[in-house]
Amino acid sequence: MSSLSSSSDNKLLLQRIFEQLAVGNGRPLVDAMADDFCWTITGSSAWSGTWRGKPAVRERLLAPLFAQFEGTYTNTAERFIAEGEHVVVLCRGRVDTRAGKPYDNSYCFVFRLAAGQLKEVVEYLDTALVDAVLAPPPPAAA
Repeated sequence: MSSLSSSSDNKLLLQRIFEQLAVGNGRPLVDAMADDFCWTITGSSAWSGTWRGKPAVRERLLAPLFAQFEGTYTNTAERFIAEGEHVVVLCRGRVDTRAGKPYDNSYCFVFRLAAGQLKEVVEYLDTALVDAVLAPPPPAAA
């Protein structure tokens, strides 16, 4: 197989990742991230922004986000659309926060892949729900 992945390969990788996210296992998502992975959350919520590099995504985005959750976060995909290096995933996340509020958000993720790895994702979500339910992230280190 060449270093270039096809649309169907990319779609299959994301389907496998979301099969695991649906049962609360985020490890395959993290494992598939390239070292220079970039995650952007759109909108104007306290969580909107861009995290560059796998360590920043894990430590400055995912860790403080998941620290607010009580129980297991699950994310169930409803549709996958693949074209070239991009895969769009429509899905729903479900979890309660430690403050006792449900955080059940709908998402549209636009992933870009290269050589079988996740290179970037742009996340579209209900930012009003984010601001209503989640505490703001800690400020980025200077």
